Amino acid sequence: MSQNTDKPSDLNDLFVPKSESSQLELAIERKKEHDRNFHLGGRSFYFFDFDDNVAFLATPLILFHKSSGQELKISSGQFAQEHARIGKSGPFVEYKIEWDDVTGTFRNFRDHHNDELERLGLKKQIFVHDVAEALGLPDFQWKGPSWSCFYHATFNQRPVSVITARGHDPQTLKEGIELFVSAGHLPSTPNFLSLFPVSHKATRTELGDLDLTRSVAELKQSAIRESVERALERYGYSPHHRFGMSDDDPKNIQLIAEEMTKLKTKYPEMSFFLIETQHGEFVKNEIGLSGPKVTKLASAPLPSVNPVEQIKLF
Repeated sequence: MSQNTDKPSDLNDLFVPKSESSQLELAIERKKEHDRNFHLGGRSFYFFDFDDNVAFLATPLILFHKSSGQELKISSGQFAQEHARIGKSGPFVEYKIEWDDVTGTFRNFRDHHNDELERLGLKKQIFVHDVAEALGLPDFQWKGPSWSCFYHATFNQRPVSVITARGHDPQTLKEGIELFVSAGHLPSTPNFLSLFPVSHKATRTELGDLDLTRSVAELKQSAIRESVERALERYGYSPHHRFGMSDDDPKNIQLIAEEMTKLKTKYPEMSFFLIETQHGEFVKNEIGLSGPKVTKLASAPLPSVNPVEQIKLF
């Protein structure tokens, strides 16, 4: 499988304020570091969910009242915690999810044709605009719990995979992420190993979901496996490779642990880590051979996690 990793198109149409943020504390006098197992021939590979993990964006999901059809906007964080109960119990028991990509619940998490963008008064895809809007806020409002790790991976040009539930074209994701570079929040474009927006129809097909019936969590499992295989193809095999994936969604976390357990069984000499960022915590778990049960190595409430200490967890 191959993906286009060319530079994104010109972003000068959007105003993005230059960074005057606390991120400078990580950049001043900072030296590039080798991978943890570089001396043994190993590489460290960083896999990230995006929303509420790398960054908080204001992109709303839309629920629909079962009787009236009235729309209700909720955040991605609310959806991550409540989606299993929507329409059944809890605060959104009277609402339902609509699956149409153009008019439904996830319409803001999909790309739009140019005529639709024009009708919405947009020059770029919604994701790109939402990143630009976030960058107009103080950085503590948009930096997610894994931001420092994302910065660390970019600064040191670690191979990075973005595995997100969004349904944009991979090129759209790159355009949005490039805004962090142009604003000075990232020192360079990440060294992308892969970009898998798993609700994007072409990406779903690439991951083997030909009937478009698999869940987001199942698709993320496939994206993790494909990213690991791609890492071995591109960087070569080493028993000292390390792979880590961070995510905030409880259902995704469960299936990510299961998939990494399978990968650990296939490559028992390599190291696999799952980082949970739900409920305002940053928890690192090392995956063993005994199934989805993991060993907790570190846990701390956010924002009390020191960014430098957070980086050491990888």
